[in-house]
Amino acid sequence: MQNNVTTVKTAEEIAKIVKAAEIIDDVFDYILGELKAGVTEIEIADKIKAKVLELGGSDVSFDTIVAFGAGGCEPHHVPTDTKLKWGDLITIDMGAIYDGYCSDFTRTMAYGDITDEQRKVYEIVLKAYQLGMDGVKEGASCKAVDALTRDYISLCGYGDNYIHGTGHGVGTEIHEKPTVNARSEEFLKNGEVITIEPGIYLQDKLGVRIENMIIVGTKGPVSRQPVELITIK
Repeated sequence: MQNNVTTVKTAEEIAKIVKAAEIIDDVFDYILGELKAGVTEIEIADKIKAKVLELGGSDVSFDTIVAFGAGGCEPHHVPTDTKLKWGDLITIDMGAIYDGYCSDFTRTMAYGDITDEQRKVYEIVLKAYQLGMDGVKEGASCKAVDALTRDYISLCGYGDNYIHGTGHGVGTEIHEKPTVNARSEEFLKNGEVITIEPGIYLQDKLGVRIENMIIVGTKGPVSRQPVELITIK
């Protein structure tokens, strides 16, 4: 976490973050075609890094998270040799570095037919994400933005399964101020770039997280990718 550095980004800095996000959007388009039965989490993570470099990123902005099925219940899951199978949820959390600036992005997708419970959890996280994004504006309390996502997930009965903060600043480091969680005393400023990333994690069963970056003072996410559930057949 950076200290003694302004959290508000210049137009030049924002342009670099947006470029890092565009790289990841293009990586996501590519990786959807690589998600096939039998592929492993490690193989997908390796493909993501290779594509980031191919598209002009200097590196991934953090160790890529690829989680199939029950692996998704760990927010910081380390990719393994687990193979993708029909009925799995797939969570991919990834980012790129472009000219020293980071991006951060998470999607959870369905591989084939999923259960009513999997779909229900996804829809709850999606609504929480939308509530959080709608709350991002200049002067908003970071604690209040966190509460928008957390209170909804709690209302739906999954409060104990939302086990991390709602978001954080992004810049030359992947985790910067401001911190969007229940203990934050910070307030949002125009020009800050933050994430909104609610999630629900059911031990040994599944996990769902949706994450986008947003520039405070603008409407909508930096990423062009949809947040509605993608089903891969």
